[in-house]
Amino acid sequence: MHFHKPSLLLLLVLVLFSAPAFSQMAISPSTKNVEISSERLARYDAYFQKEIKEGRLPGVVTLIYRKGEKVHESALGYSDLAAKTPMRTDQIFFIQSMTKPIISTAFMMLYEEGHFFLTDPISKFLPEFKEMKVVKDPLIGSPSGTEPAKSQITIAQVLSHTAGFVHGIGGTKLDEEVAKAIYLSGPKTIEERVKALASQPLASHPGEKWNYSASPDILARMIEVITGMSPAEFLKTRLFDPLGMKDTGYNLTDAQKSRMTQLHSFNEAGVLVKSQRQTPTSGNTVFGGTHGLFSTSQDYSLFARMMLNGGEWNGKRYLSPKTVEIMALNQSGDLFQDPGKGFGLGFAVVDDLADTKALGSEGTFYWSGAFCTYFFIDPKEEMVATFMTQVNPFSSYYENKFRQLVYQAIE
Repeated sequence: MHFHKPSLLLLLVLVLFSAPAFSQMAISPSTKNVEISSERLARYDAYFQKEIKEGRLPGVVTLIYRKGEKVHESALGYSDLAAKTPMRTDQIFFIQSMTKPIISTAFMMLYEEGHFFLTDPISKFLPEFKEMKVVKDPLIGSPSGTEPAKSQITIAQVLSHTAGFVHGIGGTKLDEEVAKAIYLSGPKTIEERVKALASQPLASHPGEKWNYSASPDILARMIEVITGMSPAEFLKTRLFDPLGMKDTGYNLTDAQKSRMTQLHSFNEAGVLVKSQRQTPTSGNTVFGGTHGLFSTSQDYSLFARMMLNGGEWNGKRYLSPKTVEIMALNQSGDLFQDPGKGFGLGFAVVDDLADTKALGSEGTFYWSGAFCTYFFIDPKEEMVATFMTQVNPFSSYYENKFRQLVYQAIE
């Protein structure tokens, strides 16, 4: 797609004179003390306003905190295009793979309690993973034949997506087989899903490649085995309730459902429309680590600000700063195929800014969700930012544009 850059005057007009039904905005009164430009943030909002007006986005909620201050919050466009329902800042989104950093963080709380080493094999807790097979050709899948895995899968490999699993969404025959086993078979619990994953061959030998995968489901299952609590109960007790993440969970209450953002997709004519199939907001029983959580921009920022703050928030410590440090280090060597970036324990991380060819900071850690939700945590700039919408299929276009527009506003 090609996008034309409007004049600054047009950008400001779009921001200042958009109809109320089209845009609801809440911007903090002063950004002087946190060295971010309110004029440049107007440019940022105007860009997304234009994307909405031209039918490329239904609506977005964005939120930026810097140096402990909320410096920007905006709700633009619509939560439901068909009904023309204005987007609100307290809108709830299905965050898909932004579940992964949360489950990884919860899991590392158990690491701090001494339950395991990161070098331990997962079979110590889940015996079904003891003797894994590896396909000879993932493109062909199981018919290509298998061979025994060269080594046991370690906990660190599961956290860093280097264990050899796939996600079921990669387009290979092996992905199709895995998707059928772990999703389409209709497992009722995380235990059933993870046992189904263990029955499938790996795409590569443990530690040899980075494959985006369903491995965080293994973390969710291990939480259950170690604590005797469901992942939903553990997250609520240990993270969500203490942090004040009141709108985050695997199921929504009737009151919360009214704030659920509708999923949108492009029809055959390329027009953005409300999707016929919407995310089930209740009755969910697979409390997964790969996806499954609902949240708001504000709730997710609480989690992100706790991580930015070295694992502490409002006087309560969730993780040691040393644990956050190792999670935000590249743990995958040069296996992560994105220039200038690596993958840590639950998060991708920028480790060579020049190679990214984009604005940012080394040490930034981040991830995204399949319906185009994004967040990043930048310790150098003392900043967290979240971008929430509900559009299928996934594209990293707005993730990269969001980051570009946030960083250009720093003074």
